[in-house]
This record gives sequence, structure tokens and C-alpha cells, in this order.
Amino acid sequence: MTITAPSPWRTLRAVARGYAPRVFQGRGWAVAALVAAPVGLSLGIFAFGRLRGLDASPVEALRVFHEGLVKMMLPIMALVAAPAGIREDLEQRTLPLLLVRPAPAWAFPLGKGLPWFLWGAAWLVLGALGLQVIGGDPALLLGRIAALVAAWWGELALMTLVGLLFKRGTLWGALYFFLWEPLVRIFPPFLQRLTFTHHIESLAGSRVAEVGAHQILAQVQVTTPPLLSLVILLAFGALCWGLAGWKLQRTPIGLAGREAEG
Repeated sequence: MTITAPSPWRTLRAVARGYAPRVFQGRGWAVAALVAAPVGLSLGIFAFGRLRGLDASPVEALRVFHEGLVKMMLPIMALVAAPAGIREDLEQRTLPLLLVRPAPAWAFPLGKGLPWFLWGAAWLVLGALGLQVIGGDPALLLGRIAALVAAWWGELALMTLVGLLFKRGTLWGALYFFLWEPLVRIFPPFLQRLTFTHHIESLAGSRVAEVGAHQILAQVQVTTPPLLSLVILLAFGALCWGLAGWKLQRTPIGLAGREAEG
């Protein structure tokens, strides 16, 4: 009897649908809390301030968006969510069971990543809407939502790929997010465009702080057209998902169980 391999689209849909309930477990709620905590705390402080007669502060909304969500929470979300995808099959030695199925192996990383992307994107949208209550500029709302969701797509894809390439992918990802990204203020224009921070700021139409000319190693902060930044983030994410699928497709079934050992 001949077994017909399912199409990539059917594989993606089946894997995503079967894996979706995982986002409602502990790790998924941890991802949600990473958005809800800073925004909820800011809303609580705002409510307390309103009782004392204080008005909404656009500066506070700007600070929470850039310093809280973009700089800290978004990378941590990717570091938490990505290992729950295809990397989990490596560590639990269940990857060979996936690779022997008559389905395109390259579709598994994206199929397992889609539920996490949709779950995280929903909370990021809610977070951006919550910032409007404490003084967010309505004219910047759509840009901020697009920046968060597109960056989440790219960062989750990057961490999925890094997790397949390296044994300690989470460590390498953390080094990138918390050592490389903060250097954007002193990077020349070309290197600025190689950071998520630059494209998020270009899309959001704001940045939390400028680098003064008097500061050592200071560089003028350039801006990329918002639409181009959106395309770059989405294309980079698609590239990382594709490379992750390519890496998995080339993994010999007999060695798949040993990949987690480095």
C-alpha cells in the first residue's frame, strides 16, 4: 500500500492545531505575564495617580513601551517560547518519531511555532492597547502594534533557528538580545540596521532616548522608512523559519536523538 505524504499546508495546519493547547499551559501563561505584568503595573500606578488628580503621561507610556516591552519583555518572551517548539523534541528524544512520518519535515518548526506566535501577538496587541490608557499617542498606536508583532515574529523565528543550530541556543540568544541590541546607540548606521531595536523604533515612530553628541562613541540614530522596516522584520522571520526547516530536513533520523547533546 502506498502512503501519500500530506501537503506542506496540511502538515502546518495539523501540527499547529495539535500543538495549540500547549500555549495554555504554564509556559504559555508565563509568556502572557511578561506582557501583562509591566502594562498592568503601569495601569495600577496610573489609576492611583488619577485618584490624586494626576493626568495621563505620554512620557510614561513611551518609557513602558521601549524600556519595558521592547527592550526587556519581548526578548524574554522569545527565549521562553522558542525552546517549547521543535527544540523540545530534540531534548526529549522524540524528534526521530517526527522525522519518520510521511510529511515534509521542514514544516514542523513553523507549525509548532505558529501557536506561540499567535498567542504572544495577541498579548502584545492587548499590551499596546493598554498603554493608550496611560497616555499613549493614538497616532502611533498602529505603528507600535505593527512593531511589536513583527519583531515578535522575527525574534521567535531567530530563537527557533538558534535552538536547532546550537546546543545552548538560549544562551546565545540572550547574549545577542542583551549585549548586541543595547549597543545600537553607538553603532554606525549600517550596524544600527542589523538590530531589532532600530526597526522597532522606525516602525513605532518613537525612541525612548537620543544619544547626545557629547557622549563618547555617540552615533547619529538613523531611521528606516516604516514600511521597509516592517518588510525587513517579516522577511527576516520568514528566512529564519525557512532555515530552521532546512536544518531539520537535513537532520539524519539516526542522529536526531543526539542533537540535543551537541
